[in-house]
Amino acid sequence: MNKGDLIDAIAKGSDLTKADAGRALDATLEAISKTLKKGDKVTLPGFGTFSVTKRAARMGRNPATGETIKIKAKKTPKFKAGTKLVDAVK
Repeated sequence: MNKGDLIDAIAKGSDLTKADAGRALDATLEAISKTLKKGDKVTLPGFGTFSVTKRAARMGRNPATGETIKIKAKKTPKFKAGTKLVDAVK
């Protein structure tokens, strides 16, 4: 499923036009992104939790040259599926 398919599904399930469903999806994704950027969590009961984790700096290897390189520390988004989502996929 791509973004267009998701917008179609939202429109069918909510009596919204495709344009309104697209704007709603964009607003939802933007709100999640802004919240994660602040370092907060987004919890959707039954669906899952979006959070930010910190990855420590580490040593790696350049696959082309074999040279050892230092990989910087960074923040990365994380998603943990909720119980209802896990059960739906089983």
